[in-house]
Amino acid sequence: QLQASGGGLVQAGGSLRLSCAASGRTFSSYTMAWFRQAPGKEREFVAAISWSGNTNYADSVKERFTISRDNAKNTVYLQMNSLKPEDTAIYYCASSSSGLGSRVVEYAYWGQGTLVTVSS
Repeated sequence: QLQASGGGLVQAGGSLRLSCAASGRTFSSYTMAWFRQAPGKEREFVAAISWSGNTNYADSVKERFTISRDNAKNTVYLQMNSLKPEDTAIYYCASSSSGLGSRVVEYAYWGQGTLVTVSS
């Protein structure tokens, strides 16, 4: 089970940190990822981190967002800096048994989402 939190309203240029707490004993062996879905758009990949700490980012968030994980706390984070209005979306965390994929179908488990709104 995945529980995302940390969303909210922020002005453009601001920062937010999202958290995703996972339950289960095998968290440390799973790839964790963040996706987002804006109103009227398809869910899109944001970032992923493997069990060993390798990362993958969407081009649109490189140099602005950082994904990290704390296996002792069963938690994955998404630090979002220099936020833009186009970052407004519901952000979902997800887990996969392997890889650093960017496709929705590669992730079997999903959290409920947390809303991020960036005002201009």
